[in-house]
Amino acid sequence: MKKALFIICSLFLAVAPVSAQDAIQKMTYFLKLLESQYVEKINMDSLVEKGIENMLTQLDPHSVYLNKEDLQKANEPLEGNFEGVGVQFNILEDTIVVVHVIVGGPSQKVGIQDGDKIVLINGDTVAGKGIDNQGVFKRLRGPKGTEVTVGIQRNGEPELLEFLIVRDKIPLYALDAAYMIDNKLGYVKLSRFSSTATAEVAMAIDSLNELGMKDLILDLTGNSGGYLNQAHLLADLFLDDEKLVVYTEGRAFPRQDLNAEFKGNFEKGRLVIMIDGGSASASEIVAGAVQDWDRGLLVGRRSYGKGLVQKGYNLPDQSAVRLTISHYYTPSGRSIQRPYKGLSGDYREDIIYRIESGELFDEAKVTLKDSTPYYTQNKRVVYGGGGIMPDVYVPVDTTWRSDMYNKLLRKGTFSRFTLKYVNDNRTALQQQYPDLTSFRNKFIVDSLLWDNFISYAQSSGVTTEQSYDQSIYSMKVQLKALIAQYLFDSKAYYPLINELDPIYMKALEVINEDKTFKKLDIDSK
Repeated sequence: MKKALFIICSLFLAVAPVSAQDAIQKMTYFLKLLESQYVEKINMDSLVEKGIENMLTQLDPHSVYLNKEDLQKANEPLEGNFEGVGVQFNILEDTIVVVHVIVGGPSQKVGIQDGDKIVLINGDTVAGKGIDNQGVFKRLRGPKGTEVTVGIQRNGEPELLEFLIVRDKIPLYALDAAYMIDNKLGYVKLSRFSSTATAEVAMAIDSLNELGMKDLILDLTGNSGGYLNQAHLLADLFLDDEKLVVYTEGRAFPRQDLNAEFKGNFEKGRLVIMIDGGSASASEIVAGAVQDWDRGLLVGRRSYGKGLVQKGYNLPDQSAVRLTISHYYTPSGRSIQRPYKGLSGDYREDIIYRIESGELFDEAKVTLKDSTPYYTQNKRVVYGGGGIMPDVYVPVDTTWRSDMYNKLLRKGTFSRFTLKYVNDNRTALQQQYPDLTSFRNKFIVDSLLWDNFISYAQSSGVTTEQSYDQSIYSMKVQLKALIAQYLFDSKAYYPLINELDPIYMKALEVINEDKTFKKLDIDSK
């Protein structure tokens, strides 16, 4: 009897859950053992970092450890600023070329101009030395108030120009573009949900409203998300009457509802939101709220499928963990999180599955893991468990992309050629096209420019032997869009390049017709 009791107690102890205190004692004992007994001296900090990283991989794909340096890099795009000299640059022919000087930044204040070539940094030659982007960041970024001296080569100046720049905070904008497509239709593209995202979009909508905007296309393609509160506030621009935007719930965190709270500046008028497989997290919160309340149409392809909420916790050495604490749910109750348990690396390779399954080319091949029906305000059926399905599906179109086009894109040939072209002809181009409107209406890729581009492509190792006729139009659009970007600013790129985007073209089609809105009973007042 005693023996049987001992066996039962042993089995119980073997399966009894280990408390956090027990685990801490065990880990502390193990680390002390390593420190005192292991055959070689151990880098304890590195070992603990690896241990934390490996433990987090056992939880979910979005709980992560960030050391001090990684934390700073990860926070910059979301906090909306970094500290540096205030230039956008490209590396052309092994030389740092200033593409744009950020307005109001420290470089503009000392007189650096678009098209300048940085050949010296703090007296060290950086031209012709094989410098890469990280090398430029390392030399030009730095704490506010510190100084850096650069030597500039400028067209028309016989000697090197020297500038002393005092580093400062540089704004990072979440808004990529905002413009009127015609006299009543506006377009806004948001790249991330940073701390300034809603303010930027609200200001853009105000400006477009003043220009007569009645309807809006919001482009969230490729937007991987950001701050939850910004998704809440952004959706509030479109929803009225204290409507539920999203709710969160976790084991240690009771349900929290986030409702529309204020008068938005686009609560009326047709709204189309563009989404694709790169639209994740905060993008899905906005899209899900708009879809569930039948406030607008979603156009594109199935979104990423991230429905987990992370909270940052600082560790004693200024590192941090971003720990998943809750699920979020759309107003109808959908969780759009893709399954991840047991999938390990397969979760992050979902794009491969989408290609192999054919869903990027055929809506009928899309499969969602949650077959539970949920209902929008107007009783339309929607589903969760794997991203948000758009109301209007748009397949990937590769018919206009030849092998040559793809090679030129991958090698950066378009970008290098157009940057050189703008730098060589900047003064003449600025005189002929003083603003983006005149450039859009009058500039053409003529035969001379086209022949020069083809020669440049061939010199970079891309042959024209294969047929590329189907790509000529798209290649010329790409050239014109990039020339606009380097001549004006990055926002000038989108009004031109968007005509190659099938999701954008479908959004234009449906927002200008009544039947799709009426068929789906979407609010378009």
